Amino acid sequence: MQTYPLSSLSLEEAVKLQFRVTDCITREFKGHEILNRGDMGVVPGLNKPITTNRAEKVIARIFDAEACMLVRGAGSGAIRLGLHSILKCGDKILIHKAPVYSKTRTSFEMLGLIQVEADFNDLSQLGEVLKDNPDIKGALVQYTRQKLDDSYDMEEVVRTIKRIRDIPILTDDNYAAMKVRYIGVQCGADLSCFSSFKLLGPEGIGIIVGKEKYIKLLVEENYSGGMQTQGHEALDVLYGLTYAPVALAVQAQVNEECVKRLKGGEIPQVKDVYLANAQSKVLLIEFKEDIAERVLLEAEKLGAAPNPVGAESKYEIAPMFYRVSGTVRKIDPGLERRMIRVNPMRAGADTILRIIKESVERVK
Repeated sequence: MQTYPLSSLSLEEAVKLQFRVTDCITREFKGHEILNRGDMGVVPGLNKPITTNRAEKVIARIFDAEACMLVRGAGSGAIRLGLHSILKCGDKILIHKAPVYSKTRTSFEMLGLIQVEADFNDLSQLGEVLKDNPDIKGALVQYTRQKLDDSYDMEEVVRTIKRIRDIPILTDDNYAAMKVRYIGVQCGADLSCFSSFKLLGPEGIGIIVGKEKYIKLLVEENYSGGMQTQGHEALDVLYGLTYAPVALAVQAQVNEECVKRLKGGEIPQVKDVYLANAQSKVLLIEFKEDIAERVLLEAEKLGAAPNPVGAESKYEIAPMFYRVSGTVRKIDPGLERRMIRVNPMRAGADTILRIIKESVERVK
């Protein structure tokens, strides 16, 4: 099995990004303003809290974007609103030829969008699909890809689409923002959407950054008081963005160390290990025997989290041990019996390998 994980920020790069976030905050907020919990309500002239408006300016600056909007509905809500801003009911949207996430598929159905598929791994075929379908009105590109054998480069895909036709491109940057060097809008896309909850931020708040003309449309529609991101929530988004880069870079280093040690034979019962973007970048650990289900049961008793909360949210500290995704199972249904998925979260390699080793010993 061949995988193509995204290249993560180094620890040094992550520290620089943390400093950039902090610098952007200090350019927008006075010292005492960042130490309170912000304002609330629909402020005349803004239709949102002043603190939220300032936080959005900070986030736009962080990602070199024209504008930003914090929305309710987490990452899926951000994508849904983003699609609404660039397309109309009945429009054709270009997507990668791969299984579509269920929530994204629901958004397509809700918005009445017609899907046209192209293999983003093959830029020549991508170009042919665009030329054969002149009525395509927009595109969605998922940064972390959808299949284990996907190898497309976000920037190359965006550049290819824009060269052939200047249609609006929305990128799903969930599981990529603050982990990679550039997000979609920094690669030429029109909008990037992702969840703050996956970046140590508050539950339910999504982030849209990109072209002002699309975000302005959403701001004009989103004037209801109950739909606003309140000031204290906006500040929590900034706190998360400040701490996320280094935490996620350390997590990436732990992944690399685990791969090296497991491939080196530290646990004899492990047949192989892969680093893959199965949504987030995770370890896929294959055992020599069909013991995956029992290993997961024992791992939970040894402190491993058995399920996600928000996928790398502020609540997820212990390493997460869970079954492989449906995408992996489609490759080989038998993998479910002998392979597990591990996300280090805030744990170190010693902890992860200890849990694997002790779990395997218990199921012998």
